[in-house]
Amino acid sequence: MDLCEATFIVVGGGVAAMSCVEQLAMLCPDESILMLTASNVVKIVSNWQKVGAILESFDVSEMSVFSVTDQFSNVKVVSSQVVHLNSPKKEIKTIDGQTFKYRKLCLATGGRPKIIADHPNVIGIRDTETVEEFGARLKNARRIVVVGNGGIATEIVGEVSNVEIIWAVKHESISAAFVDAGAAQFFLPYLNKENTEVGPKKRLTYTHHVSDQSTAKGSEFGSALGPDWIETCEITGALEKRRVHIEYKCAVKEVLSKEQCLTLGLNEEKLPPDFIERETWPVYIRLSNDNVVGCDFVVSATGVVPNVGTFVTAENPFNVADDGGLLINDQMETSVQDVYAAGDSCTAGWEPSPHWLQMRLWTQARQMGAFAGRCMASNFKGEQMELDICFELFTHVTKFFGFKVILIGCFNGQGLRPDHEALVRIACGEEYIKILVQDGYVQGAVLIGETGLEEVVENLIMNHTDISRVKDDLLNPTIDLEDYFD
Repeated sequence: MDLCEATFIVVGGGVAAMSCVEQLAMLCPDESILMLTASNVVKIVSNWQKVGAILESFDVSEMSVFSVTDQFSNVKVVSSQVVHLNSPKKEIKTIDGQTFKYRKLCLATGGRPKIIADHPNVIGIRDTETVEEFGARLKNARRIVVVGNGGIATEIVGEVSNVEIIWAVKHESISAAFVDAGAAQFFLPYLNKENTEVGPKKRLTYTHHVSDQSTAKGSEFGSALGPDWIETCEITGALEKRRVHIEYKCAVKEVLSKEQCLTLGLNEEKLPPDFIERETWPVYIRLSNDNVVGCDFVVSATGVVPNVGTFVTAENPFNVADDGGLLINDQMETSVQDVYAAGDSCTAGWEPSPHWLQMRLWTQARQMGAFAGRCMASNFKGEQMELDICFELFTHVTKFFGFKVILIGCFNGQGLRPDHEALVRIACGEEYIKILVQDGYVQGAVLIGETGLEEVVENLIMNHTDISRVKDDLLNPTIDLEDYFD
């Protein structure tokens, strides 16, 4: 294949890009496909399992770019950074001076982490390189500060050992990007690993209350690095055990040195007595509540912004959403002809399903990338694609503090009225189940632990099943819901 020209060009090396390439290779085996990525490895989906009609679980693995070309005969990969797009000429240039022409282009360039400060002792975690840096720094660390309340922050706090952790969150409860305050309370006993090993005694409770939550649909949350990403790196600090202290309802105000703290007359916050005391730390943070904490380094885990700055220029009239993503239609097309986008780099511009919202997670990166590939192939043949069923219902499977976590639909009340109801069942140390109901219909759910309810809940939402008559017994543990709604 002539590398100077390809029918399809996909920019990026993440799950969205690779999922797009896989679909194009299968649907258009006689057309040339070029993948442009700045890395020598690409991220692929492995151990994929279908959990329900839409629900899925998978791991993210890395594969050499050479393996991509071995797998697909019509795909070539060029490892070079893209520096310029000339959409009128349908040309894209790389940092080493190469120019490639395309007929259809997909931008799947992901997101870049929001960093709270440009400081040598503040790091963001987004890719393999930053994960390795995190692991290397952690080996010699006695205390770290984790800033953020999304997936990456929760995974770090839940998994690292032998280090003191100060967790700064802007909400009233932990992991608020994914779960409500009730589920956060369920996780609190597992902040320290010694508690996890012992585990609380099982106590089954069943509650039925009206929620006072009215989270706006489309709220921005941070994204997770990927399923089980933290298990691939060394995550042990320099102490003999871990300790966790949470600072609620705050943000980072300043990143300071010891000298700056002295000049400003700032004193360190008094931490719990089992935390170590040290005269000088490499870096200090001043929080919005005016507490000052010293540490070895700070992990900024406050989300990502779409990595599209290279492409948004005067010659490329992209419509850009308020969150910085390239606005796309239901064919995954941007406002620039023959240019598509997928994953963290884009923002869905169509009218969303009542039970779907966009979050920059690996789950949606895979879904969007695969659908973009199918749309590009169909559009190339003069056909249109119907919006994929995965955009009918939000689903996400992850793991926090050793527990499986499944989020379905309006899981945190997004877009629901304040008077929606929350059906909750808790078995401490075993499971936390919250099902949101409005007007007699299930709207969303948070399932923590091995509940076995994911497929039933998915079906109740997808089939628009009226549960009014059985609502009070919906979470009765003696009832088999699969038989009930068979």
